[in-house]
Amino acid sequence: MLTVSIIIPAWNEAERIRDCLLNTIRQTVMPHEILVVDNRSTDNTCAIVEQFIVEHPEAPVRLLHQNEEQGLIPTRNYGLNAATGDILGRFDADCMIRPDWVEVVSGIFTEDSAAMGATGPVMYYDMPSRHFGLKGDNSLRKRIYKADGGQPLLFGSNMALRASAWRQIANEVCRDKADVMHEDIDISLHLMGKGLKTVYSPRMIAAMSARRMDTSLSSFLNYMRRFKNTFNAHPQHKRKHKPEILFTAMYPAMHLFYPVWQKVLNSADINPAEAAWINEQMELAEAQGKKLYDETPTDEEYDEKHEK
Repeated sequence: MLTVSIIIPAWNEAERIRDCLLNTIRQTVMPHEILVVDNRSTDNTCAIVEQFIVEHPEAPVRLLHQNEEQGLIPTRNYGLNAATGDILGRFDADCMIRPDWVEVVSGIFTEDSAAMGATGPVMYYDMPSRHFGLKGDNSLRKRIYKADGGQPLLFGSNMALRASAWRQIANEVCRDKADVMHEDIDISLHLMGKGLKTVYSPRMIAAMSARRMDTSLSSFLNYMRRFKNTFNAHPQHKRKHKPEILFTAMYPAMHLFYPVWQKVLNSADINPAEAAWINEQMELAEAQGKKLYDETPTDEEYDEKHEK
């Protein structure tokens, strides 16, 4: 199998980083490495990661520090450059990957040697009807989240790159000092500019927070303008659909409903991030436990073996 590194940029993510890390090690295939890249956090993000490493010595988790420059892009780049796996998986510190994510990602790039970038749908774990929402997100992304005649755009909360592809664009991706672009779409367009293939897989699933909908209208609209700004910076690339129009139409209802649902979760003392893939994780643990049980010799088998 191709090895998969996971890169998690983090800035003040104390609330979710432990849940995120638990999801990275509760996998059908353990990642090659898990790199948390801290960017001048002022909360106890680093202490939580360090404690997690102590509690899980078998897990390939490392804490890196990118202190030279504040920002997602330099922090992301630092992690991607430090990774040593064949495939570089990247998502945010509030994301929860499905238990087969590493296995699926490795399979995507193994099955398609031309694939240089991959992405998939997300489930919003802090909203109701999560699996219904996943179906809707899958439909949206595979139909309209595209450019250049139908090539999939990578989504930063659920994406992976072939390491060799990253090395081709690492010195060319936009630094975006003004912080007005979508860095994941920028990566996508740089890949396309090199003639490198991106793919979309419904099997590559992650979960993320819908907290973006809880921001002010002006903040949300500024975030939506990043789509246009990114394509304006790459005028040689074209798109047929504009996802920001749909997202903006959804904003009023989601903005009203999101805080109400958070109160419901809080009153029920539910950690939605922890519960995101709990059924799948329990099935995985049960399968691993059964395998261990089947492989454990009985007393008679043990005695017989040692008598010989």
